[in-house]
Amino acid sequence: MIGWLILAAVLALCAVLCIRAARFKPEAGAGAAPTPVAVDTEGAAQRLAQLVRIPTVSNYDAEKFDETQFEGFREKLRELYPRVHAMCPPVRIAHTGMLFHWKGKSSAAPVVLMAHYDVVPVDEAGWKHPPFCGEVFDGELWGRGTLDTKITLLGILEAAERLMSEGFVPRNDVYFSFSGDEEVSGPSAPAIVEYLKERGVRPAMVVDEGGAVVDGVFPGVKQPIAVVGIGEKGFMNVELTARAAGGHASTPAVPSTLGMLCRAVADCEKHQFKAHLTAPVRALFQNVGPYAPFGLRLVFANLWLFGPLLPLLAGRLGGELGAMMRTTMAFTTAQGSKQINVLPTEASAGVNLRLVNLDTPESAAQHLKDVIRNDKVEVKVTYAQNASPYASAEDANWETLAKAVGDTWQGSIVSPYLMMACSDSRHFSAICRDVYKFSAMALSKEQRGLIHNNDERIPVREIAKTVEFFTRLEQSI
Repeated sequence: MIGWLILAAVLALCAVLCIRAARFKPEAGAGAAPTPVAVDTEGAAQRLAQLVRIPTVSNYDAEKFDETQFEGFREKLRELYPRVHAMCPPVRIAHTGMLFHWKGKSSAAPVVLMAHYDVVPVDEAGWKHPPFCGEVFDGELWGRGTLDTKITLLGILEAAERLMSEGFVPRNDVYFSFSGDEEVSGPSAPAIVEYLKERGVRPAMVVDEGGAVVDGVFPGVKQPIAVVGIGEKGFMNVELTARAAGGHASTPAVPSTLGMLCRAVADCEKHQFKAHLTAPVRALFQNVGPYAPFGLRLVFANLWLFGPLLPLLAGRLGGELGAMMRTTMAFTTAQGSKQINVLPTEASAGVNLRLVNLDTPESAAQHLKDVIRNDKVEVKVTYAQNASPYASAEDANWETLAKAVGDTWQGSIVSPYLMMACSDSRHFSAICRDVYKFSAMALSKEQRGLIHNNDERIPVREIAKTVEFFTRLEQSI
């Protein structure tokens, strides 16, 4: 009798799971077709090319900035966007900060649109075309900054210049926040936040670089997915240093400093951080899950049952999905003896961690110590910042942003996600809840790999889409 009851319960559970999965389908799109947005594609591409040709390479040493190039870039903006500079002249803040204030009909719910105009260094020998050529080859504009992020700065200003020429006034105040030292975690963005805070400006929404319209990142889903970051991971650098007696390589001691260090690195990689079903990942599954094959829909429609199992599969779900569920660590640097026949007294390795919200720098450092279990290996935190809080993925701000995305890249699935990299927008969490991270481009996996890499370039057609997106967004805020 008990066996029959158990069988009936199992069958009932299976029926419930299957029914929920069958009902877990995309919502019917019954909205009106979006109003077309006219874009001067050729003109926008030419203006972006001019910005790309100015090598605004930032440096962790402020004295090594080529100030002439940065001032030349700002002067070029004044030349290309005269209406914006006339109607809302920028305030220079800190080293490279520029803050424009476009007055709207109300100041009750101001919006901040962000970008940075500095770029990372280049190895010119690795480029097919000169890295600051700003030329179009086979329908793509080449040059450092075409993706990260002179393109979004251009999109913001192209849209504003056009709308201002038509007499458009936004519903709310709009601020354009641009920095030229984002790549080196410079002081400009924090100073802009402090400037706004001192003047009582509390943005209702902030939009900065982050996710994009991507494909091939979610198992079994064929539609492109527009992923919008509602938070970003924390950032932490740690140095592991092993110490022991040095000496001549002809009489080596065991364990050596390098031996202890290598064991420590191997132990850390063997014992990864615990995975969690974070809020952005849960939201991603809820939004994208209805488009997945039935087997996956069965799981995502029933997270109440299968949710605890998903972190155990973090590694198999793919690099990006897995990284959204756990704190990651990447060993990037190492140093031992400077001569092959000398035993080093110290050997060190650097590891970069990206923290999910449930881990702090303190708990992450303790995890490393617990895994290494060797007093002769020092764990030293050299830099740390916590993960950002999460923005809402349900309120009016989200709906406004999601509509602008969906209307621009029609047919894409708009979904929250967790941004793995760091951006200037993290500083704005001090004065704004809804800080979103979205780079307004559709990027293939290959194109995403060009960011901070050789041969950075963007399709000209995508320049137009970026301008179209910011036009829609500025019209709606």
